[in-house]
Amino acid sequence: MIKRLIFWGPLLLWFPLLTSASAGNITATVIDSSTGQPIVGATIVSVDHVWVSARDGSFPPPEAESDGAMAISVKAPGYARVEASIVRGKPVTVAMTPSRPKAVYLSAYGIASRTLRDAAVALSGRTAINALVIDIKGDRGIAPYRSAARERIGAQAHVGAHTPRVENLPALLKSLHDRGLYLIARIVVFKDDPLAAAHPEWAVRDSDGSVWRDREHLRWIDPTISAAWSPHLDVAEEAARMGFDEIQFDYLRFPDAPGLQFHEANTAEHRIGAITGFLAAARERLVRYNVYVSADIFGYVCWNLNDTDIGQQLETLGDLVDYISPMLYPSGFSWGLPGCRRPTEHPGEIVSRSLEEAIRRSGLPGVRFRPWLQGFRDYAFDRRTFGATEIRAQIEAAESAQTDGWMLWNPRNQYDPATLPR
Repeated sequence: MIKRLIFWGPLLLWFPLLTSASAGNITATVIDSSTGQPIVGATIVSVDHVWVSARDGSFPPPEAESDGAMAISVKAPGYARVEASIVRGKPVTVAMTPSRPKAVYLSAYGIASRTLRDAAVALSGRTAINALVIDIKGDRGIAPYRSAARERIGAQAHVGAHTPRVENLPALLKSLHDRGLYLIARIVVFKDDPLAAAHPEWAVRDSDGSVWRDREHLRWIDPTISAAWSPHLDVAEEAARMGFDEIQFDYLRFPDAPGLQFHEANTAEHRIGAITGFLAAARERLVRYNVYVSADIFGYVCWNLNDTDIGQQLETLGDLVDYISPMLYPSGFSWGLPGCRRPTEHPGEIVSRSLEEAIRRSGLPGVRFRPWLQGFRDYAFDRRTFGATEIRAQIEAAESAQTDGWMLWNPRNQYDPATLPR
């Protein structure tokens, strides 16, 4: 057996290279179940090997044990993950089913509340909803389960006593999977007040050197301190072990405030390096679980050629995540777009033009994007309620761009079935 070193995204991995003789005896191919066409770029993971399928969908299969089969996991953007087996000497074809998650969001309080959770789950039987985004570490650092990672780093001691809690989250996830739901674990990264309280040496500093707090009086972790990445990656690994299909990183950015101090100089190079470095570390940590990985970005990142002064530059993300999730809330486009100064009056246009720009600039297909859409009352322009007209206009725009579905954000976790497509 010969081994070859390959570059896979940010990772260097050894994989067994079959000789021509053995390759002639067995083939392994990944195809689209609906068309029969090969899938290029699928990721195949066994116990300690990683492959990427070639243009013809093929990959060098692992050698199964002589007395049985070897399990593999296969993922590819736009498809449901597949678990399969390799049997020694037998060809294998892995057929993947196209999948487009259409999700609503549940905070830590939402997933712990039977009322809110049941209402969200019930949408899957009445509307197009087939997925949930669930806070595993939310905006205030709250985890809805007993996280060994948070306790180990001391962050749990700085969370309020009356926090939401799901006693057996893995069991709940299994029940949601049994209903056919795709499950996304949302992890807020650098906005982490409890972790900054436990480790002030990792906190972002103000111009006078004191610990900085944002408009909500919350502390942030300095993204340039790589030692501070591990606690977030530990939570991501917990989520993968519990059975989530996807790990989504939010607040993966620098604070958007002037005059702050970081461990490294506040330059575009350092900011971008910190964000891409974290994602590279996350991909390496999560590779064994073969879960999908995604990152949330500001809506204007689709348009800005720089890093928007927060470390998010569109062109740097495609090789590091499976899905890029721009937050295309019309209320968030404070300056509008050229020719569109009242975004809330044109929600579909905001989504369609932003996705068009992101696809053009990145060179990625639409399926590599899954946008966040606005399901809450406007706060920036005319205070309008986002009802069926506004929500469906956004959804139609996302689906026209052939994205990998969409996600609807409502901070109160309340969703009217009448506003959603059937």
